[in-house]
Amino acid sequence: MLNRYPLWKNLLILCVVISGLLYSAANLYSPDPAVQISGVSSALEINSSTLKRATSALKKENIEFFGDIATGTRGLIRLKDQGDQLRAKELIKDVLGDDYIVALNLAPTTPDWLDGLGASPMKLGLDLSGGVHFLMEVDTGSVITARIESIADIAKSELRRARIRYKSVVATQDNRIVARFTAEDARNSAAAILRRQNPQFIFTTDKENDQFIIEGEMLEQEVALLERYAVDQNLTTLRNRVNELGVSEPIVQRQGSNRIVVELPGVQDTAEAKRIIGKTANLEFRLEAEPSALSSSKEEFEFRDSEGGFARTAFLERTPIITGDSVTGAQASFDSQTSLPQVNIDLSSEGGNKMFRSTVKNVGRNLGVLFIEYKTQTRDAQGNKLEKPVQIIEKKIISLATIQSALNAQFRTTGLGSSAEASELALLLRSGALAAPMQFVQESTIGPSLGAENIALGVKSVQIGLFLVLVFMLVFYKAFGVAANIALAVNLVLLVAIMSLFGATLTLPGIAGIVLTVGMAVDANVLIFSRVKEELANGLSPQQAINSGFDRAFTTILDANITTLIVAIILYGVGTGSVKGFAVTLAIGILTSMFTAIVGTRSIINLIYGGRAVKKLWI
Repeated sequence: MLNRYPLWKNLLILCVVISGLLYSAANLYSPDPAVQISGVSSALEINSSTLKRATSALKKENIEFFGDIATGTRGLIRLKDQGDQLRAKELIKDVLGDDYIVALNLAPTTPDWLDGLGASPMKLGLDLSGGVHFLMEVDTGSVITARIESIADIAKSELRRARIRYKSVVATQDNRIVARFTAEDARNSAAAILRRQNPQFIFTTDKENDQFIIEGEMLEQEVALLERYAVDQNLTTLRNRVNELGVSEPIVQRQGSNRIVVELPGVQDTAEAKRIIGKTANLEFRLEAEPSALSSSKEEFEFRDSEGGFARTAFLERTPIITGDSVTGAQASFDSQTSLPQVNIDLSSEGGNKMFRSTVKNVGRNLGVLFIEYKTQTRDAQGNKLEKPVQIIEKKIISLATIQSALNAQFRTTGLGSSAEASELALLLRSGALAAPMQFVQESTIGPSLGAENIALGVKSVQIGLFLVLVFMLVFYKAFGVAANIALAVNLVLLVAIMSLFGATLTLPGIAGIVLTVGMAVDANVLIFSRVKEELANGLSPQQAINSGFDRAFTTILDANITTLIVAIILYGVGTGSVKGFAVTLAIGILTSMFTAIVGTRSIINLIYGGRAVKKLWI
């Protein structure tokens, strides 16, 4: 019989519609403004005592809050007014100190039954509901200092190899290399070696009292090259870390010569994002120094897991075998014998060769793993707040174990405090080391960048467009127009549901994509209904006209939508930021409108007219 769907097909359509309603319903629950607390290290516990200190500070300043909760790894305090977020953040930061990260957040209010189904609100772009904006400054000077210190160490080795006696070779605070000799011949021979091996330096000779001096200064072009490398490497690393966080449509770009902007739309866990993005952690693998080693060739470090309040220390060689820059892969796991957390590390071929050459000659000696972390200090030793935050470097030993056999490109490191800390270290090593430490110059939540008025106008345009389309379809197509309008409403519901389900980000251009989707969805129905009218005019019966109208219009609708879908895919591939947002909304809208205009509308028409003796169509 014409124009009848089997029961299974009607039930399938009904299931799709109900699923769309469920997954789009999560967008009815707007999130609460909140402040989130987490530790600088994943091993730091956030408990009720931590929250009590924070909430006491808020009460003292009459900031209304509710729903404070601690989960061990983080704490969350919901606020009544979004305008209190920044003030609350500063107050809590002052109370808790530098061991904690306090970040702005939007806490979801989705009911548990919806959350259990995997339904969550659609992510909104920075130009709609905002997100997190970080402005970070790269300490390019530290890269220059590190390179000059490295060259000074290499120079010492070369002079010893050439049997040239020197009094001292040091890297100064103003980023120069100064070498002192007691004999002029030794200085001249050393100058020839240094000039040959370091063309990026200008070396000059001088005499001071009874000492003969060589001074080396790096060329300006080389300084600029290193600074550019530091920012570019940090950009790459930040992009990798943001990808690890799974943020939709992030922006990570350079601003000026040494600043980087990071914008994370729709981020829920901003404290975690801030810790991962801003943390500069690295590893160095060094041999334990021999007891008879010169003091200039070794350094003393504390162990990270000092017990009983007493700091354990050990001397490590000053020159590392390899650093985290040689790491190509890292995965957190547990030791099969001790069940303690560990990180399995894969090295590059060059790093693996260095590790093998060093350890094969030192079986039986201890190998130390040095954990290096850059931290921002806002208080002095007495607890007083500093006028300007300062960067400190913390280096501690996490492992000192005997080399049982030669190590190669794959090995593991232990000594971490928790599985969370192991996972975090693996992530940082996996995404690449930062070439230079960074500090947060600015952090803020982003409101509508085009202004609340423009956003209201954008939403209003959707409402007006939808209303006019609904009226047009009712006036021109009567009962068929009712079916088309119901399908159009379902189309919007499915569009929102799919964007929510797949974590797509809605931007202001995305709203334009929704408006376009409304027009395109009805355009397909207009083609179908016009074809039905033509078939009626050609003398077909109402049932035959309906069947022929849907079947014959299908090819035209499919061709038009496929070409538009190709354009949307190209826009997504070559576009950035808001262009991608428009492309995503357009592509999803094409797919949902194809379903609702062809399958959905026909299902409703079939329920109205199918299997009945119809003499006249109300169209």
